[in-house]
Amino acid sequence: MEDSLNIYTDGGCSGNPGPGGWAFVFVKKSAKGEEIIAKRKGSEKKTTNNRMELTAVMMALRALKKLTRTPKSITVLTDSQYVQRGITEWIHAWKNNSWKTSDRKPVKNQDLWLELDALNEEYSPKWKWVKGHAGNEYNELCDEMTQEAMGKM
Repeated sequence: MEDSLNIYTDGGCSGNPGPGGWAFVFVKKSAKGEEIIAKRKGSEKKTTNNRMELTAVMMALRALKKLTRTPKSITVLTDSQYVQRGITEWIHAWKNNSWKTSDRKPVKNQDLWLELDALNEEYSPKWKWVKGHAGNEYNELCDEMTQEAMGKM
């Protein structure tokens, strides 16, 4: 079994906008089983939930550069349909429409989407949506870390 990496991410906000937090967990999967090889969290004073969800994924993909070896298979698991559908579906139309939505309004969080798009091109991960607060061990860990990061604000 080739080594693969699952990246779990979460972001949240208290108020929208308000203080926010983000987190990610790297779970290496191999013939020996699963192992957490990295985790990180952070916060911002005034932000939105969607910005924190995007930041969590961007910080995780940036952190791939610190690994001694990039895994052949990378899957990003997020409980944000905004992130998962945005990067796999909506971004193509946004780019074709000069970063405008279908109703001709500017795409929100374009600065983050531009960076995420570049990181997505670099690493070509698979993108999976997971239901939040549904008992997934690593999604729950990311949620706890996000709450901790927000609590330190």
